[in-house]
Amino acid sequence: MPEQWSNFFVMVGGGAAALAGLIFVAMSINPQIIIRNTTHKNRAINMLTGFTAIFMASGLALIGNQHLAGLGMEWLALWLIATVIFIRGYVIAIRAGMSFIGLNLPRLAGGTLCYLAEVISAIFLILGYTAGLYIAAVAIIVLFAFLISGAWLLMIGIYEDRTK
Repeated sequence: MPEQWSNFFVMVGGGAAALAGLIFVAMSINPQIIIRNTTHKNRAINMLTGFTAIFMASGLALIGNQHLAGLGMEWLALWLIATVIFIRGYVIAIRAGMSFIGLNLPRLAGGTLCYLAEVISAIFLILGYTAGLYIAAVAIIVLFAFLISGAWLLMIGIYEDRTK
C-alpha cells in the first residue's frame, strides 16, 4: 500500500526541500539579526526542523520493500525528535521575550497538534494500520501551513528589527 503513496511523498518531500532552501537563503541575508534575537533564532530552527522532518519522512516512505511497522518505527523516532525541538524552541522564544510576533497559545497548540498527529500516525503504522498514512498526510499538509506562516512571521520580525 505505501507504494500507492509515492507521488504524494515525492511532491511533499520536494516541496519541503525547496522551502527549506528558501529559508536558508532568507536567513543568509540577515544572519546577525537572527542570531541576536532568540525568537528569530528559534523560529528559524523550527522552520528548518519542520521542513527537514517532512523531507526525511517522505524519503523514508519512499524506501522500497519496507513494511508499515518499519516505516512507523522510523517515523516515530523522527517525529518525536521534531516535536521536542518544536516545543523547546517555542518555549525558549516565549521566555526570552525579545519578539512576540506570532508567539501565542493558538500557534503553539496548532503546531504541537500537527507534530503529535505525526507521532500518532507512526504508532498506527507500527500497529499495522494503513490509516496512519492518511493521518500523516493530513498532518503534513496542515504542518506545511504552519511552517509557511512561521517563515512569514520570521520575515516580518526581521523587518521589524531592521527598522528599529
